[in-house]
Amino acid sequence: PDNIFIFGMTAEEVETYRKAGMHRDRSGWSPRFERAISLITSGAFSPDDPHRFDFLVHALSSDDAFMVAADFESYWTNQRLVDELWQQPSAWSRAAVLNTSRVGWFSADRTIREYADEIWKVPV
Repeated sequence: PDNIFIFGMTAEEVETYRKAGMHRDRSGWSPRFERAISLITSGAFSPDDPHRFDFLVHALSSDDAFMVAADFESYWTNQRLVDELWQQPSAWSRAAVLNTSRVGWFSADRTIREYADEIWKVPV
């Protein structure tokens, strides 16, 4: 836990949030998230095409399927912790090495092989 930054809701919390319809309710947005959306809709990130990200804002406002708005404050808070750790090179390196080494055996090749064998039932 000391070497990884986990943010956002648990699977159970997401289910509760969805059942309550809260992922469709813009009134629960944090002030920081509102500000970010305001910057996006103002064209701050796309001055040549201020409406470039309208689809994104619409998706977040109508059905935030990936809980971006709901998890924003948790993400923001964790990002500040990342920023702090980054300022400590030895602690950052230690956390990065430990986090990476504890991931276990993972590779795209192994994953695809397992899918082929266990799910798709096709020879590799």
